[in-house]
Amino acid sequence: MGTKSMVKWPKQITPSLVERLMSAEKDLDRAISVFESATAEYSNGFSHDQTTFGLMIRRLLSANKFHHAEEMLAQMKLENCNANEDIFLSICRAYGRVHKPVEVVRIFRKMKEFECEPTARTYITVFSILVDESHLKMAFTFYRYMRKQGIPASVPSLNVLIKALCKSTGTMDSAFKIFKEMPKRGHTPDSYTYGTLINGLCRGGRILEAKELLIDMEANACAPSVFTYSCLIHGLCQSNKLSDAMELFKEMKRKGVDPNVYTYSSLIDGLCKNGHSLQAIELMERMARKGLVPNSITYSSLINGLSKEGKIQEMVQILDRMKLQDLKPDAGLYSKVINGFCEVGKFHEAANFLDEMSLSGITPNRVTWGLHVRIHNRVVQGLCSLSSHSQAFPLYRSLRSRGISVEARTFESLIQFCCKKGDLHEAARVLEEMVVDGCIPGEEIWNGVVVGFWDRRKVREASELLKAKLIDELETDLNNDI
Repeated sequence: MGTKSMVKWPKQITPSLVERLMSAEKDLDRAISVFESATAEYSNGFSHDQTTFGLMIRRLLSANKFHHAEEMLAQMKLENCNANEDIFLSICRAYGRVHKPVEVVRIFRKMKEFECEPTARTYITVFSILVDESHLKMAFTFYRYMRKQGIPASVPSLNVLIKALCKSTGTMDSAFKIFKEMPKRGHTPDSYTYGTLINGLCRGGRILEAKELLIDMEANACAPSVFTYSCLIHGLCQSNKLSDAMELFKEMKRKGVDPNVYTYSSLIDGLCKNGHSLQAIELMERMARKGLVPNSITYSSLINGLSKEGKIQEMVQILDRMKLQDLKPDAGLYSKVINGFCEVGKFHEAANFLDEMSLSGITPNRVTWGLHVRIHNRVVQGLCSLSSHSQAFPLYRSLRSRGISVEARTFESLIQFCCKKGDLHEAARVLEEMVVDGCIPGEEIWNGVVVGFWDRRKVREASELLKAKLIDELETDLNNDI
């Protein structure tokens, strides 16, 4: 697993020396090499202890090398080195970080194999991970097991239980029942308790109750955190109570609580949804001046808001700013800009953004398929209306080569465009592709192409098209009869 060590060991190797050398190594492989070479010096009688094993396991976990970390845990057992609670907790938290709650429970059960008795801290950590991952059935089962094992209720454990109950609107009242019972059982709710309840109420649309709970919180000498204020501001914005949200925003700053990115993003979203996108941009500038970096949610809110107000240039500027920040716009954001240009007849610009979207690697998937079909077809139709052959046909060919569905109206636009400029062979080719794709051309389309050939005295081509038309109509009649 490691590489050859360049360490020149002294005659006496100590765990503190190994720990210091491992910590100094930024490269994981070199740290492993230090760990392994230390045990190679058996003539000096060195063996690893909980400290060095623990450090090596944490280094492996930070690199998501879970298999190697568990191998190291097994090695501890082989070398009769007791694994303490902190080592197991570090593995549990690492699995929680990568959203593997089942593995967390497996590691918890493994503690008995190592004769390591879990304390309340371990029980609460595992319970909290299960709740955070929304494995609520497993979480409630674990909580009952934890109480059966004699782990007493405490403010931290009750906070996690309240958080679990707040995840569903149907169990919010049960969360409040526990909250009200806490003082009677000698447990004083803290800022986390209040913040969790306020967040749950806001997500359930119970904004008035959330505001009342904030007043109650301050009356009980619990200072609201930035999380608490942000949850309430977000809830007010979602309930179209923008003025109340702005007032609360001012209040939190007066009380010395600094807004974070989530706070600003919630207000920006609220402003955009209420038609104040320019004011939202100003708020984003203030946010940036305070050293807070806008995220994808911030930019998405702005682009959506600007799109509703038809502010195309501002949309483009926000999209450019997002890319400069190395945030990749998705198909939804590109579609807002593309549709914005289409609305004002700027189909060339829309086509350029389609190209940019494709070059940046954004391709249709099951979720975005319909969106790709709509915007691509709309731009092709628009380019035909502008008689832009140089862009319309390459884009049409690109659609077909990438398997994006071509709408009947797009085929018709292309055929009419070709007939108008006298390119009848191109029109006939598109017509054939239209039929192959299962789209039935209307009478006007058939007539346009056939008459065009007839006028040119190209009787053979016209007769072939008429024959194709008759076959198409016959197949349609047969399908209808069936």
